[in-house]
Amino acid sequence: MADTLDLAADPVELTIALVDTPSVSGDEKHIADLVERALREQTGLEVVRTGNVVLARTNLGLPSRVVLAGHLDTVPINDNLPSRLADGILHGCGSVDMKGGDAVMLNVAATVTAPRHDLTFVFYDCEEIEASRNGLGRVERELPEWLRGDLAIVCEASQGVIEAGCQGTIRVEVRAVGERAHTARGWMGRNAIHALGDALATLGAYESRIVEIDGCTYREGLQAVKITGGVAGNVVPDEAVLTVNHRFAPDKSGADAEKYLRELFAGYEVTVTDLSPGALPGLSAPAARELVAASGAAPVAKLGWTDVARFAALGLPAVNFGPGDPSLAHTKQEHVPVEQIRHCRDVLARFLGGE
Repeated sequence: MADTLDLAADPVELTIALVDTPSVSGDEKHIADLVERALREQTGLEVVRTGNVVLARTNLGLPSRVVLAGHLDTVPINDNLPSRLADGILHGCGSVDMKGGDAVMLNVAATVTAPRHDLTFVFYDCEEIEASRNGLGRVERELPEWLRGDLAIVCEASQGVIEAGCQGTIRVEVRAVGERAHTARGWMGRNAIHALGDALATLGAYESRIVEIDGCTYREGLQAVKITGGVAGNVVPDEAVLTVNHRFAPDKSGADAEKYLRELFAGYEVTVTDLSPGALPGLSAPAARELVAASGAAPVAKLGWTDVARFAALGLPAVNFGPGDPSLAHTKQEHVPVEQIRHCRDVLARFLGGE
């Protein structure tokens, strides 16, 4: 476990130090202490600590501001610490989600000393657990001025490609009601599980809606993720509940998505259990165009929900940009190519400092 962080070091070495500092959600104090101490050693940064959130920013009076955000927590360790570096691949819990991105941010904070935009760095806790504990949400409620700017970059894993905006997500419970009876006289009841047949057929016939926004292609999804019902082995069930998750393109509002599902499952009782609107790409913003140019590659749509949506709701164009394959997040095999870490650092340094 690291005792200090050298923010100006190779960002790969910095990633190793962060990965080897366990920080499972709710236990981020040590890593937050390290980050805070290292940022306070830099010149020209205002640093604030609230709980296990560490905030830092420049105040150069520049006409625009870029916010960079990354969470410090990981999912529980799965026999994948300490880190291991082999053949240009760094293995370990959090290497993808998202300590590689955190290392890039910290290195930029120390090495981009003459930025073209004022910079804000947000290192927050509890992203991997219930949204009510998410440190970014706490900053939004208690220190909203720290989330103001012209572009937000969430350094979540994106394989070193700019992922613009994000999908929205909504979960609903589709409930069917029947009437109990003994299975020996099943005709005297109404089977609620059977009554979900039409809803399941609707899901089976679903065809993805594909939407292009700002050159980014979003593909919607609709999946049953859980089904419950049944009383006993000899009883016709009187209630069954199907849980459905809909991932929707950011041209839809949360209200649009809810309306769509209520119409799709007309005749059933539909209850919304979770709803997070998406984020439009926002690539027409000047700072976003500069970032795309610095990356040298075409941006793509983010097929999933990330905290960019929180920034978009505040009026900031927001993108995901960080090292690592997001499909490896939360797995025992989590690993990141070291060249992606360096690539992301170099792109941000070009964008922010004109290197």
